[in-house]
Amino acid sequence: MSQLVIAIILALIAAVLFTLIGLISGSDETAILVPITLIVVLLGAPPVAVFAFFMAAVLSKHLTHAIPTALMGVPGDTTAAPMLEHANFMRRIGMPHIALRKMISGGIIGAFIALPLSLLFAVFLSQFGNFFQENAGIIFTAAAVLIGYFSKGRWASILLILPIAMMFQGLDMVSSTVVGEHLSISFFLGIAIGPMLSDLLMASSKSARPEVKRDEMNVYRLAPEKKTWSGYFPNPFKVLTRKQSTAVAGTSFISSFTFALSPVGMTSLMGELVGSRTKGQYKKATSSLATMNGVTESTYIAETIIPLVAFGIPLSPVALGPAAALFNAPPIFTSEPVNNLHNLMSPLEFLLYGLIGIVIASFIAYPFSMNYARKASVFVKKHINQEAIVAMFIGIVVLLSFYEGGLAGTLVTFTIAAIGGMLNRFLGVGIGVLFMIFYGSSWMISTLFGL
Repeated sequence: MSQLVIAIILALIAAVLFTLIGLISGSDETAILVPITLIVVLLGAPPVAVFAFFMAAVLSKHLTHAIPTALMGVPGDTTAAPMLEHANFMRRIGMPHIALRKMISGGIIGAFIALPLSLLFAVFLSQFGNFFQENAGIIFTAAAVLIGYFSKGRWASILLILPIAMMFQGLDMVSSTVVGEHLSISFFLGIAIGPMLSDLLMASSKSARPEVKRDEMNVYRLAPEKKTWSGYFPNPFKVLTRKQSTAVAGTSFISSFTFALSPVGMTSLMGELVGSRTKGQYKKATSSLATMNGVTESTYIAETIIPLVAFGIPLSPVALGPAAALFNAPPIFTSEPVNNLHNLMSPLEFLLYGLIGIVIASFIAYPFSMNYARKASVFVKKHINQEAIVAMFIGIVVLLSFYEGGLAGTLVTFTIAAIGGMLNRFLGVGIGVLFMIFYGSSWMISTLFGL
């Protein structure tokens, strides 16, 4: 079977799977994308097919995450959180379906703008790739300090860099002694599921349970659907006004050149920038929502492609989180030394297979979201148990960590997840900070102690 056919099949699977996952409110991108992408890599899929799968997954997830955000007032995932204020206004005036259509249409436009632009910028930056690869340790350390400074836990994040690095290296020494080789998958799976596991641990603790306990069931009121277009596939440029399309295109253009900034921060910044220049609360809300969802797509695509094509090492919040398996999936992909999609694919292949991924996702997730959002939301809320979904992903993580390192790998994963999750929840130490510390920990400890 040719690589092209495999890529199309995997992109179709990703589009269907992540279209459905996006309907589940509160699903974390990192905890979901990392283990499933790892499975695809470890099953031996060609690099180009892995990339097409990931592009389809990202676009599908970020289109359907708009459904719970707009219709029910709960964030579909972390990048949807900045959209809640405007989405709730649209719900209060009885127009959540309008908000949803604006968001999804903005997302489609943002994705198609980001792919070629970020690839061009990555090719330009690739002339500095050797410098970044040779100085990866110190770059990761500096990035950990920088990201920590701008995280919620600012000084706690910075003060804990060396202790956390020591913990990572200590666990690495013990696990490598037991297993006979260094573990990588187990470590970043632990970082990825930390926030999810922290909630489960708190629910199992008598003293911490009140923090996560809910005494009443959530009640959602969904407005009726009203179709305002003919056919199955609406034109996003007709859903948005000309001014809104221009705003989405402009902000997506800008965010396509960023790769070191938080996607949530960029989403909020660009949305508020457009909103501040728009008069009237209705126009402000719809324009901001379209822009924000466009920026979620453009930042995720840019922050995956730029470090992947230019450097081969994960130097962005997305590369350190949801896209981590594209950089590190030992023994198939590694970033030290660089042996991943960076040197296994050409820029033309990134463009071609990236387009395959987002085109397939567009033809599945976009019309589905526009035509069946309300019915799908009702089905999910009535019949899908969120705790079961969380348990499924925990199970996938156990499978992958045991595959890499047996019992030692699983224990490493849950040790990192427990500690990292609590640091994230109570001290505001960001997941990106933990990933940066992990990648720079070897350099830090060897430099500090002369090992």
